[in-house]
Amino acid sequence: MKDAHSYEVNLQWNYGTKGTLSSSVLPTKIEVATPPDFPNGIAGIWSPEHLFVAAINACLMATFLAIANNSKVEFISFQSDATGKVEKIDGKYGVTEITITPKLVIPAHGDEERIRHIFQMSEKACAISNSIKSKINLMPEIAFR
Repeated sequence: MKDAHSYEVNLQWNYGTKGTLSSSVLPTKIEVATPPDFPNGIAGIWSPEHLFVAAINACLMATFLAIANNSKVEFISFQSDATGKVEKIDGKYGVTEITITPKLVIPAHGDEERIRHIFQMSEKACAISNSIKSKINLMPEIAFR
């Protein structure tokens, strides 16, 4: 695996505060807009804030899955919720805190402590969370089946 990677994203402005994201290597386009909490925002469309929180949530999942696979850890299901908090501090808006709540179902014979350790390793290894200054609250919920 190389030590450096590039990811190209293109943005085309449509009108108002709305645009379309695309990438030459991906088949799907995503409409984006200013969130309705801000002037001229549009409801019902992905915002930069949604995408920021989604990127961290998805990265933590991908990192967890890689580490769990390498560790030969069994699980039945993985689902994760994430909430980003935007605050105005010193006159500037920023995403100050992101709470991620992954819900993992493991077999009855699973090792909860080992799973929690893998979640900790995932948080430390996630490229996206390593690139931001927002506080990350990782709060895994583990259930047995």
